Amino acid sequence: MNSTLIQMTLIMACGVVWRILKPAGLGAEQARGVLTTVVYYLFLPAMILEVLWTADIGWQSLQYSLLGMSCIVFGIVFSWACGVLLKLEHNRLGAMILAAAFPNVTYLGLPVLEQIFGHWARSVVIQLDLFAAAPLVFTVGIMIARHYGEDDTQQSKSVLSFLNAPPFWAAALAVTLNLNGVVAPLWLAGVLQKLSVAVVPLMLFSLGLALSWSALTWRNVPYVLPVILIKMAFMPLFAMMLVGHLSMAEQYKTAAVMDMAMPSMLLGVVLCDRYRLDSSLYAMVVTVTTVLSLITLPFLYGVLQ
Repeated sequence: MNSTLIQMTLIMACGVVWRILKPAGLGAEQARGVLTTVVYYLFLPAMILEVLWTADIGWQSLQYSLLGMSCIVFGIVFSWACGVLLKLEHNRLGAMILAAAFPNVTYLGLPVLEQIFGHWARSVVIQLDLFAAAPLVFTVGIMIARHYGEDDTQQSKSVLSFLNAPPFWAAALAVTLNLNGVVAPLWLAGVLQKLSVAVVPLMLFSLGLALSWSALTWRNVPYVLPVILIKMAFMPLFAMMLVGHLSMAEQYKTAAVMDMAMPSMLLGVVLCDRYRLDSSLYAMVVTVTTVLSLITLPFLYGVLQ
């Protein structure tokens, strides 16, 4: 576990160094935008197609969905209650709810779990993302951002518009092929496998590019501490209690709980910027929880083992 996290940290550190040095004048935001776009439209759909095409889809998939959605709803309710008690302004409360409720299931969860458990953990991560986290982010998450922020646009998109995205197209195709018993040709399986290999290092490097040390300010500390407790302590405990009632093998339970214990998701920064929530608070939470996860994840892994 420690060796795995050292490797993950070094790759993220490359992104941090790039953010500071800006080689060839290419800034972190510009580089991250290109990388995440390529991952989103090519490499990640290829991995999803490869994994879900041969995954065991069925009752266990529904259990992943139940676990993921229950944990996220728990985080939403708990963080909302804390925000109300603290009498936070709307823009800070919205950022706090998003940061506490939605974990970085894929961008950090995928590389960490794959390195710890092996290739099979990809299926756990992808199903938790596509069947639980992503649908809630693009529906409930956007509703929260709109409610506590500002929306100046006149366009009203359907809550199902998130389905119009390459990862979901790949998931729909993979599930269809899987359930119909279609076997992937060797040449296609080889291409998908080679594209999938690029996902983990690019995700980690992009995460390093996204970490903003300038976002660390003393004024945000009182608002960050409740999020840290919810995200790094209470949500994993809730997941551990809930997973005990699910009928799946122990290694899958362990992987699922650890995925729900990941730090705050990166996409929340985009939602905060888009709906004028407290982006600096959210950026600080992402940075702090990501750094703290290097301590909390090994501890949680030891407890679960």
